[in-house]
Amino acid sequence: MNIAANPVVEADQTVYLKDYQKPSFLVDSIELDIQAFDDRTQVNAKLAMQRQAAGDLILLGRDLELKSIAVNGRVLSETEYSLDTEQLVIANAPDQAVIETQVIIHPESNTQLEGLYKASSDLFVTQNEPEGFRKITFYPDRPDVLSVFTTRVEADKKFPVLLANGNLIEAGEAGEGRHYTVWQDPTKKPSYLFACVIGDLAVMKDHYVTSEGRNVALEIYAEEKDIPKCRIAMDALKHSMQWDEEHYGRAYDLDNYMIVATSAFNMGAMENKGLNIFNTSCVLADEEYTTDAAIMRVQSVIAHEYFHNWTGNRITCRDWFQLCLKEGLTVFRDQSFSEDLQSAAVQRIDDVAVLKAHQFPEDSGPLSHPPRPDHFVEINNFYTATVYEKGAEINRMMSTLLGKEKFRLGTDEYFKRHDGQAVTVEDWVAALTAGSGVNLASFLIWYNQPGTPKLEAQGEYDAATQTYRLSFKQSLKAHPKYPNLKAVPIPVALALFNAETGEQLTLNAAALFENGVKDGVYLFDQDQAEIEFTGVTVKPVVSLLRNFSAPVNLDFNYSDDELAFLMQYETNGFNQWQAAQTLLDRILLNDHAAEIYIQAMKNTVPDLIQKDPLLASRIFDVPSEGYLGSRIDENYNPAEIQEKRNALLELLAREFGSFCKEAYLELDPDTQKEFSQAMGVRALKNIMLSMMARLGDTEAFDLAHQQYQLTGNMSERLGALRVLVWNDAPQAKETLADFYDRFKDEALSLDQWFMVQAAHPKATAATLAYLTAHADYDLGVPNRIRSVSGGLNANPVNTWSFGVQHFINLAKYLDEKNPIVGSRLLQALSRWYTLAEPQRSAVKAELEALKPQVKSKNVSETLNSMLNV
Repeated sequence: MNIAANPVVEADQTVYLKDYQKPSFLVDSIELDIQAFDDRTQVNAKLAMQRQAAGDLILLGRDLELKSIAVNGRVLSETEYSLDTEQLVIANAPDQAVIETQVIIHPESNTQLEGLYKASSDLFVTQNEPEGFRKITFYPDRPDVLSVFTTRVEADKKFPVLLANGNLIEAGEAGEGRHYTVWQDPTKKPSYLFACVIGDLAVMKDHYVTSEGRNVALEIYAEEKDIPKCRIAMDALKHSMQWDEEHYGRAYDLDNYMIVATSAFNMGAMENKGLNIFNTSCVLADEEYTTDAAIMRVQSVIAHEYFHNWTGNRITCRDWFQLCLKEGLTVFRDQSFSEDLQSAAVQRIDDVAVLKAHQFPEDSGPLSHPPRPDHFVEINNFYTATVYEKGAEINRMMSTLLGKEKFRLGTDEYFKRHDGQAVTVEDWVAALTAGSGVNLASFLIWYNQPGTPKLEAQGEYDAATQTYRLSFKQSLKAHPKYPNLKAVPIPVALALFNAETGEQLTLNAAALFENGVKDGVYLFDQDQAEIEFTGVTVKPVVSLLRNFSAPVNLDFNYSDDELAFLMQYETNGFNQWQAAQTLLDRILLNDHAAEIYIQAMKNTVPDLIQKDPLLASRIFDVPSEGYLGSRIDENYNPAEIQEKRNALLELLAREFGSFCKEAYLELDPDTQKEFSQAMGVRALKNIMLSMMARLGDTEAFDLAHQQYQLTGNMSERLGALRVLVWNDAPQAKETLADFYDRFKDEALSLDQWFMVQAAHPKATAATLAYLTAHADYDLGVPNRIRSVSGGLNANPVNTWSFGVQHFINLAKYLDEKNPIVGSRLLQALSRWYTLAEPQRSAVKAELEALKPQVKSKNVSETLNSMLNV
């Protein structure tokens, strides 16, 4: 079967990578004429096509009203083509064919937010990845068909902004109060990268001169009131352009780069060539209205979409099975960029925390799949943590193994070989191999099989011979769909420390080389292996997987004392944090005593606050209830985990009692010159405040209320609000009301108002009913849905009680309205099978009852996968 043909399918019909066939026809160029009216939009398309393989000429289309079709100037009768709800087929088409179609579409009633849709009364936008373009016009809508796009956009003058990809080549009057623009994108691109915007928006303008001397006009479009909140994004864009030139030698290639912000958007952002569409949450940033974490996310996402210009646009995917090729590589690039914006250790901590909270559970549950899937029913369901985050980790492993210089040689070779092409994961690994001179073919195993490897390691010291021996073993949990799982290459970054002094040992270079260890990295690519270090004069403490050099579950026979030692003496900030997390796992999941951890915190925190306040704030991280629940494969009792976690937090608060107040009063973010330092100080202040409040300290409530009232910074204001609301402080209701009055006209800030209440540890079904019935709750805006659902899901006790019906009702409602979001929200219940009885059977019955009530491929595939355990 031609995978791009995508005929009418049942919900369970599967598409396979092995069935890939190249398209019968390519498109040399396409001329689009989009004419928007209040009750319809007319789209005229002219495709210059040529045959490259045997087969019918197939144009994909969905929800299109075909008015006419002509081939080489001759209008076809209905007997000369076949048409169904998914495709238009012309049998025996000439090898050179100019196809002209006219269709009517209805963006004003498009609630699925795919194709061209009306985001608000004064804004039309597009979202075409992966298969939205077929909802605009008939086209071979697949990523391996690249074409030059020329787009005419026409609308009433009440919409002054008319945008499309590329360079503006014409603009003028269209009569009857209408106007038009014509855009041409000189670079061939697949249809998923097409974008069009029609609206009434304000714009922030700037420019950037590339390393090649091109003066690029930069424009960010948003509502008038939001334009001041675009400055951080604009600065991040210019920083991203410079960073990509310096680190990858890639300069921008068009005369303009445009970003448009809308709240009615399923994704975070989209890298359409030269005209990015962004969710407002990923472009609007201001310290008064958005948190430090949100500001960091804006900078990261701006970079991510810009970096796609080369890793995704100039070089794109051959088919959607290769999604991790562009996304994994670009996530790795944006993570590297973000390491330059803040503490590199904290960036790595944050990235791994996301990986472990979302991707590891995905990899161990019913939604498990390889980073490059080999089959799917609905491709939208594979925009997953495995594709993005695990895909990034594969690239990081190869970069770690090669080192910066050789990795750059490999990427240079990739850009040289494949610019302007649609390629595969194999092409990427082959180019890295050729450019670096290091054979990386074994890393393809990571792309092609699911599951998180378990890395078992043991250390043994022989004082008589002054040798230290490390043995490794790797294994993967059996998977019913992938019976022949193979050993994967695992770069193990390591260091040895003197257990008496805390000093990092310098090991003999020759011995390192003999052991296959280079630059502190050992490549373990067998089922079992052993390495030995000589000249080790005292028993060492080993630190493994430094900076999380591979996405694996490490099982090493550390004592609690050794983990406490690493918290204090490790020079790699990530591994300091990881040592603390491992101790906390043992306390919360295996009932270890907490005294060693508490003492290690007291030994570590004071000095760390002075050196790196942001890292110090992360050292206080206690694994979330959701993450702890994901570590339990059976008889999971959310209330039991909550009780243990609360007890530990109260112990921590008691032990740091006076320290918390002293630190809180001394910490002053306004004295910090760098944003990242001020961000760390603010994070620490909020932690100290929450620890004081946990013990019911009324003075903490007074300090929180004072912080709320006096600050102009959202991180401080929201931190104080959480303390008051989540501890049911006397000032809570008054402060919540004040927050609403201050920010009711600021959508992203108001999302936080919803989330704080939904995430209240003692929230009830009545709380949820109040929030979802609120006048500002809007099921048509994904951000608002996520603010409530995400807050609810922060507390598994609530999720698995009254939250089950909430997620099921959302999936049922969104199944028709917006199945992409419906499918993703339903995944909050994917680990139902780990629950203890009778909850397990009760949730399963609810999910089974949902099956006959949903029809979309998105929700049906997710639901079927969740129940197939």
